[in-house]
Amino acid sequence: MMSIQEPASRPENPRFSSGPCAKYPTFELDKLSAAPLGRSHRAAVGKDRLKAAIEGTREVLGIPDHYRIGIVSASDTGAVEMAMWSLLGARKATMVAWESFGSGWVTDVVKQLKIDADIQTAAYGEIVDMAAVDYATDVVFTWNGTTSGVRVPSGDVIPADRTGLTICDATSAAFAMDLPWEKLDVTTFSWQKVLGGEAAHGMLILSPRAVERLETYTPPWPMPKIFRLTKGGKLIEGIFEGATINTPSMLAVEDYLLALDWARSLGGLSGLIARANANAGAIEDFVKSRDWIDFLAENPAIRSNTSVCLKFTDPRISDPAGFAKAVAKRLDAADAAYDIGAYRDAPAGLRIWCGATVETADIAAMLPWLDWAFESELTAQTQAD
Repeated sequence: MMSIQEPASRPENPRFSSGPCAKYPTFELDKLSAAPLGRSHRAAVGKDRLKAAIEGTREVLGIPDHYRIGIVSASDTGAVEMAMWSLLGARKATMVAWESFGSGWVTDVVKQLKIDADIQTAAYGEIVDMAAVDYATDVVFTWNGTTSGVRVPSGDVIPADRTGLTICDATSAAFAMDLPWEKLDVTTFSWQKVLGGEAAHGMLILSPRAVERLETYTPPWPMPKIFRLTKGGKLIEGIFEGATINTPSMLAVEDYLLALDWARSLGGLSGLIARANANAGAIEDFVKSRDWIDFLAENPAIRSNTSVCLKFTDPRISDPAGFAKAVAKRLDAADAAYDIGAYRDAPAGLRIWCGATVETADIAAMLPWLDWAFESELTAQTQAD
């Protein structure tokens, strides 16, 4: 078999997973030594750390002072589930989905909660026309499709005078995109995405309209303790001041606080967005100069700057799924790129994380290896045929 010459250098950090994502570049385990391990999260030291995580989130993301921010269980999934189970059912819902996780929320609402809902979907690489959505209903949607590489371009079409709530899963958008808080009533994300934190903790951000719904509406289904946000018809304010419903990992909290410090060192949100844009831009330049690869999201206006999804377009490829998996396997074995295969439910291709914790230099060093893996696998396929 003809051997294709390998590139001369590799990425310093070949971690391009879409979650958990790469740690921020200056991360060192020793920096976590100040974490209050073995101390109660209810003690002053624990509460102070949790409160700092909440207020640091508000500062870096520019969340309005009158919005509540809480740390909840089970990562972004837990935060979305908590919001849906606590808020939906008061009026008709509109479930908007264009990728795997959004489709999962549809299943929960239709098959588990069994509420009246309009379902609007789009194919992978596309999004629903958000201007055509009925905002008199409660609208549940994903800002950035982690498994499809698309994003909502802006919140301009969401009416300021809507009567329904907007519930937004922003887990791969927060800290990489400028979210219009005044258009979002519930926003969720998790630490292990753009800031490269540790998993199992979710963030739940509530507008005053969402709080009003919580205090005036009681869902007809039983509410697990881990989802309960009210008591006696009033919001449990402690949840939004660092008194978590269940026990958090203080090690993970410390790690998140350090990631927030790193974000501040970049100038905050604008610096984070610039890094993600630079990473996605490097891939865009690569794709433009090759005729065998393209973005799953063909429209640049809705293309993600974090979860960048690619598809192989060379007509010589006889088995797209097998070819994409083989390319990803080659890159992993060469220590050039880890965990960049497409999500299991998504179309065949690659998914390269471009969030702020990834260095553009590592993207640039990885791309010649993508050339190498493509040519090597195509040669192997041709010779096998």
